Amino acid sequence: MTQAHSKIAKVGLALSVAAAMTATAIPMTASAQNAGILRCDATGSKQEKGAAIGAVLGALIGNQVAKNERTAGTVVGAGLGAAAGSYIGCKSQTSDAYAQGTYTRGGQRLASYVQPARYERTNLRMTAVTNVSLRAGPSTSTSKVGVLQRGQTFQAAAYANDGQWVLVSRDGVGIGYVHAGYVRPISGGYQRTGYGY
Repeated sequence: MTQAHSKIAKVGLALSVAAAMTATAIPMTASAQNAGILRCDATGSKQEKGAAIGAVLGALIGNQVAKNERTAGTVVGAGLGAAAGSYIGCKSQTSDAYAQGTYTRGGQRLASYVQPARYERTNLRMTAVTNVSLRAGPSTSTSKVGVLQRGQTFQAAAYANDGQWVLVSRDGVGIGYVHAGYVRPISGGYQRTGYGY
């Protein structure tokens, strides 16, 4: 076998391994999003696409870098590439969510996908006591727009639905609601002021 044929065979092996990892990485990424391994707070598919592209590119690079252990290099490269692609894709999804625009209702600046509610103003740092869904509105019947992980801290802009839900704020913009039973203030004492939309 010539050197050129050998190189083509190795690249073919790298692509095969990357394709196999990509096929399993996409569903894994979607399910891992809820488990917190490769989660993204913003909705979209760029994270999964980034993981797939990263796996292929990482496999190719790993195959070329690992001189004696090409298969191991391919596998490690695919894993690292998938992780990097997932991270970059999530960042892009988050930017897209902010680019969708904001509006102001009831004294709150809200992301365009967030439903308004009757608010009781607060300004607290809070933490999630368990993994909890971030919702577009103060109800479990509204769409899920992200996840807060157990121990994750956030800025609470307001309470909604008589204190049953908390409006999560990022950079002064309400990005969704979490049920108040799954979060708690980091420091004691808070001030609530009622106002509506």
